Amino acid sequence: MSRVPGLEKIFTNFSLTHAYNASLGMNSFTSALLYEDVSRYGYPSFIDTVSNNYIPFFLIPNITIQEQFAPLIGVDMTFTNQLSLKFDYTKQRQLSLSLIDYQLSEVRSTQYTVGGSFRKRGLKLPFKVPFMKKDSKKLDNEINFTLDFSVRDNVTSNSRLDQNSAFATNGSKETTISPNISYYISNRINVKLYFEQRRVNPYISSSPPTVDTRAGVQVRISLAQ
Repeated sequence: MSRVPGLEKIFTNFSLTHAYNASLGMNSFTSALLYEDVSRYGYPSFIDTVSNNYIPFFLIPNITIQEQFAPLIGVDMTFTNQLSLKFDYTKQRQLSLSLIDYQLSEVRSTQYTVGGSFRKRGLKLPFKVPFMKKDSKKLDNEINFTLDFSVRDNVTSNSRLDQNSAFATNGSKETTISPNISYYISNRINVKLYFEQRRVNPYISSSPPTVDTRAGVQVRISLAQ
């Protein structure tokens, strides 16, 4: 979309994305030893007196369906001033049907992701740092500011085919924020200041809420010629 007349003065890149994929599978199948075609119609016609169900030609213990919009809608844009923004909205679902105990397990997931980055060369600082030239407060190389924020909602529920009810068995709401600053001192040395925090609030009382935080300084030195 950056080639649309008028937009090339604002954006160097503007992309809209949408994707959907699904799969159907079963873990195994076996031939039913009690299968009978009594009426000679080519389909099951023998009813089990215990379960009151027809005996099929194949016994399938489990069927799984997976589908996802990855993403349902995604926006990625880069402005002419090297500012980048992105947004992703993703939905996923997995259904697992057990034909042994006749239960249906469903896992639903929804995720929002918002991010941005800004690159600047020759950034002026209000202070001096040790590796800079004397009496200079201007960075010689490129510095990159990045901020990502995401919210993920997971819910797992079970239901029985002969009952009109469903109950949650697992699930949580996860919130993640990760800002970082990366500075390229030279083509061989990169210094990165990073911070990441992940909060998990479960939907069931048996699991406590947790908070994981990571922060530090990362220095990468390339020895390749």
